[in-house]
Amino acid sequence: MNLFAGLEKFGIKATDSTDLYADEKATEKKTKEKVETAVAQPKEEDFLLDKTVRCPVCDKEFKTKMVKAGKVKRLEPDADLRPRQQYVDSLKYDVASCPNCGYTSLNRYFEHITMGQIKLIKEQISRNFHPQAPSDDATWDYDKAIEMHKLSLFNSMVKKARTSEKAYNCLILAWLLRTKAEELETAGKKEEAAACRQEEESFYKEAYDGMMKAVSTEMFPICGMDQSTMDYLLANMAFHYKQYDVTSKCLSRVLSSASANRKIKDKSLELKEIILKELKKNR
Repeated sequence: MNLFAGLEKFGIKATDSTDLYADEKATEKKTKEKVETAVAQPKEEDFLLDKTVRCPVCDKEFKTKMVKAGKVKRLEPDADLRPRQQYVDSLKYDVASCPNCGYTSLNRYFEHITMGQIKLIKEQISRNFHPQAPSDDATWDYDKAIEMHKLSLFNSMVKKARTSEKAYNCLILAWLLRTKAEELETAGKKEEAAACRQEEESFYKEAYDGMMKAVSTEMFPICGMDQSTMDYLLANMAFHYKQYDVTSKCLSRVLSSASANRKIKDKSLELKEIILKELKKNR
C-alpha cells in the first residue's frame, strides 16, 4: 500500500516501496558495524609488555615478558585454584630467564637469591650455558612456557631452594601441561594429549609431595598463600589422590579458622559435599 497516495498533485513521487524508517535503519546498521569492530576479540600480545630486568647472577640486563597489571579479566579458577583469565594465561609468563647466564626463576623469587646460591648457579649452570639470542616472538606458546618453567625448576634444584619453591614450580608446570592437554584434546590430537596428561600427573604428584613437606617445615605465608588457602589447595590435591583423610583434616582447619576468607570457606564446603557423596558411593 502506498502511504503517500494523493500527494502526486504536489509533484511528489512516492512509491509503494517507500520505507518510512530507511534512514534510521541505515544509521542502526552503521552503528552496529562500529560496535562489532570496537569489540573485536583482543589478542594475547595486547596484555603483555617487555620489562627490562637486571640479572642478580651476571649483572646484565635483559627483557622479559610481563602481563599488564590490572588489564586482565579474571575468570573462575579451577577447583585446585589454577588461575584462569580471559584472552591470556598469566602463568605462562610467571618466569624470568636470563639469556646470558641461564639463571631462571619464578618472578616472585627471581631477585631473592643469596651469594651462596649465585655461586652454585655460576658453577653448575652458567659455566656450560649457551647464551640465547633475544626472541622476536610477540607471545609464548605452551611449549615455550613449559620449557622456561622447567629451566626454572632445574635452577631451583641447583641453588638448593626451599621445598616450597620447588613444589610451586612443579605445580605451575602441572597447570601449564593441563591447559596444553586441553588444547590438544580440542584439536583431536589424542595421543599427544595423553602424553601431556601423563607428564602433568608426574609434576602434580611432585607438587603435592613437596607442598605437604613444606607446610610442616616452613612458616606461612608459603608461595604467597596463607594457611587457609594452602589447606584448601592441599585438600583438593589430596582428593585427587583419594587421600580422603588428608582432605578432611585440611578442610576442617579451613572451616574452623576465624581468619579464612569467605570464598575459601565456601569452596571448602563445596568440596566437603563432594567428598561425602564420594564416600557414600564407596560404601
